[in-house]
Amino acid sequence: MKSISDMIKLTPKEKESLKNNFINELQNPNFKELCSELDLKDEILMNYTSQLADASIEYGNCKNCKKLSECKNKICGYRYTPTVVKDKIDFGYNACKYKIKQETDTKYQENVYLFEVPKKVKEATLKDLYTNDKNRVEFIKYVKEFIADLKNNKNPKGIYLHGSYGTGKTYLVAALFNELAKKDIRSSIVYVPEFLRVLKGSFGEDFEDKYNAVKKAPLLLLDDIGAEYLTPWARDEILGTILQYRMDEDLPTFFTSNLNLKQLEEHFSMTSNGREEVKARRMIERIKDLTKEFELTGESNRK
Repeated sequence: MKSISDMIKLTPKEKESLKNNFINELQNPNFKELCSELDLKDEILMNYTSQLADASIEYGNCKNCKKLSECKNKICGYRYTPTVVKDKIDFGYNACKYKIKQETDTKYQENVYLFEVPKKVKEATLKDLYTNDKNRVEFIKYVKEFIADLKNNKNPKGIYLHGSYGTGKTYLVAALFNELAKKDIRSSIVYVPEFLRVLKGSFGEDFEDKYNAVKKAPLLLLDDIGAEYLTPWARDEILGTILQYRMDEDLPTFFTSNLNLKQLEEHFSMTSNGREEVKARRMIERIKDLTKEFELTGESNRK
């Protein structure tokens, strides 16, 4: 594209060709309407004919668009847009109203940190629980109480949610966390087996950052506890110290597991050092101090 100053150097034939291209494009209603909105002289507009033609295509797409999923533009949710700057035109990509609404509606998700858990939990909502999980009345009732107590600066206990594989335990707690995220309350959802594996491999690197981020999270879900490969180090130095810190600081802590507390105690007692029942009991007492226990029954939702 030639600038206005370059136009002075154009031959009469080149000027005529540029003008004709512009006039031809004006036959397109979207091109003409877009140029009209810019409120510039044709002598300026014709220097941007090619870019304005591209912009007019997306301009037309947006005029007829009803929702984000229908977007036909090169970048979904954005329109190639001309902007007048001192008798010149700059082009850039601007978000459409549907994209802006989507970003506004999902901004709360930035308050929920996920560590190796399914991304679909970002979409979990309490509304789904109320309409689809009516057989879980006691759990939902406590969730409402938890939200109210947290709002009133009380120190509600978290939840130990156990049940068979695939019954939606993580999704249920994530729905609560997402609701609180909308109130600007930050939380972390951590898949325990992978967290311990990654933590063990990060010595000398960012071990303290990873460890403290979980230990000090305002709200924490330790997901699938009991499924990890247990070592004395994982139980006593990592999980045990995290739980002790959260007890001391009154930080709400949640757990999901395929094991009930009795089964989890048995799991914690078996390590490479043999049976360690006292240490296992200490872990369970910490969990009991931090949580209210619920069992989730039902068929697996996973295929």
